[in-house]
Amino acid sequence: MSWLTSSIGRKFVMGATGLFLISFLVVHGGINACIFANDGGVLFNEAAHFMGSNVIIRTMEIGLFAGFFLHIYQGLMLWKDNNARRPVKYAVQAGNATSKWYSRSMGLLGTLILLFLIMHIAHFWVPSRITGLEEVLIEGKPHHNVFLKMQQTFEPLWVVVLYVLGVISLGWHLAHGFQSAFQTMGVNHKRYTPMIMSAGYGYSILITILFASMPIAFHFGWIK
Repeated sequence: MSWLTSSIGRKFVMGATGLFLISFLVVHGGINACIFANDGGVLFNEAAHFMGSNVIIRTMEIGLFAGFFLHIYQGLMLWKDNNARRPVKYAVQAGNATSKWYSRSMGLLGTLILLFLIMHIAHFWVPSRITGLEEVLIEGKPHHNVFLKMQQTFEPLWVVVLYVLGVISLGWHLAHGFQSAFQTMGVNHKRYTPMIMSAGYGYSILITILFASMPIAFHFGWIK
């Protein structure tokens, strides 16, 4: 059995890719937060144009997709292995006495996040990178009007509901995954682990609020 397919190897890959994706969410959230400038999308479209036209960032997208794939694949394999080791469920579930419910439901949460990710990519990444978007002139230069695409995408209420549910699933996933990623990478200390756990809870709450507020704000016309 190779190291990457062992339980330890898979957990290491999960931890490393998890920390990478946690960093990506900070950048992604920061770029998307530009919509709250309420300037008709000028700042946001400029930021999106920079991210889409910079050679270095476009190259890093390959690593990002590889990170997503590895994280999801190894997570599903760990979930499968854990279930295989315990084919017969315990007669009495310990529940929160031994772990939080979301730490026991990472497979389900991961699957929901995967479906959310596919929808998100179809709505925004594919049009902006492959099929094309309507353009807008900013300082005389054409930019993809991603801001308009967001307005159009979040007009239907059902889309907003799905996005909010997807973001909530992501938040629950992060609530466990943040501290777990550091622990997997060897950061496990009685003094620092509680601090990391608190930071993880704060991070997951902020990410959830930030990303959930975007479709809600567009749908109700709070952003112009």
